Amino acid sequence: MAIIGDSGTMRLIAFFGILLTLIVLETIWPRRKHVRASLTRLSTNVLLTVLNGLFMKVLASAIVPIAAVSAAIYVEKQGWGLFNLLALPSTLEIVLSLILLDLAIYGQHVAAHYIPMLWQFHRVHHSDVEYDVTTALRFHPIEILISMLWKIFLVFIIGPSAFAVILFEIILNGCAMFNHSNLKLPFKLDKFIRLFIATPDMHRIHHSIIPRELNTNYAFSISLWDRLFGTYTEQPSKGHANMKIGLEKHQDSEPTKFLWSLRFPFN
Repeated sequence: MAIIGDSGTMRLIAFFGILLTLIVLETIWPRRKHVRASLTRLSTNVLLTVLNGLFMKVLASAIVPIAAVSAAIYVEKQGWGLFNLLALPSTLEIVLSLILLDLAIYGQHVAAHYIPMLWQFHRVHHSDVEYDVTTALRFHPIEILISMLWKIFLVFIIGPSAFAVILFEIILNGCAMFNHSNLKLPFKLDKFIRLFIATPDMHRIHHSIIPRELNTNYAFSISLWDRLFGTYTEQPSKGHANMKIGLEKHQDSEPTKFLWSLRFPFN
C-alpha cells in the first residue's frame, strides 16, 4: 500500500512543478492578451481545484478502492484485466497501457460533449471566459468523480500496473496544463509538437464559442486521436488573437464566480 502514498507525493510534486513552470512561461511569452482576466476568475479556478481535491480525499477515506492506483493494485492481486492475463514484458505493458488509457480518455471527452447529462457538468470547464493554465484546473466536482469512476472501470478491463496508472495520470495532468496554457510557441515548433501531443494552439480551438470548432480537438495528450477519428481542426476561423473563448450564452462575468460555477450544471 506504500505505493499509494508515494504516488500522491509524486503527483503533487509533478503537478506544482509543471503548474508553476507554465505560469512563468505564459507570463513571459503570452499567446493572447487577456481582456477579461480577474482575480475573481483566478480564485474560482483555484478554489474548484482545492474543492475537487478535498472531495476525492473524503471519498477515498470512505470507499476503498476509489483511486485508479488502488484499483490497479487490487486488480493485479486478483489477476484480472487484459495485461494481467497476457503477462507481457513490463515495458511493453506500460507503453500499451498509456496508449489505451489515453484513447479511453479521448473517448470520454467526446462523450462529455454529446451526452446531455455529461455535458451539463463538462460545460463548467468550457464556461471559462479566458484561457490559461488555470483553465486546466476548472472542473466541476461531479465531473471529477465521473472521470475517476471511468478510470477505475478502465483499470479493471485493461489491467495496467499501478506504476503505469501513476505515470499516466502524471502525463495526463501535465499535458492538460500544457495545452491549456497561454504560452506562445513558434509556429514551426507548434506544428512539430502537435504531431505527437496537443499544443496550446491546437486545444485552444476546442474552447471556441463556435460549435464546429468547440466539437473538435478533444485530445489532452496524444494528438493522433483527433486526426484518426476526424475531429481535428488546424486553425480557428477568426485566428487565435480574435477568437472568442467560452460559451456563447455566457460571455459575461458570471462564469468567473465560484458559486455560479458550482450551480451551473443544475440551471
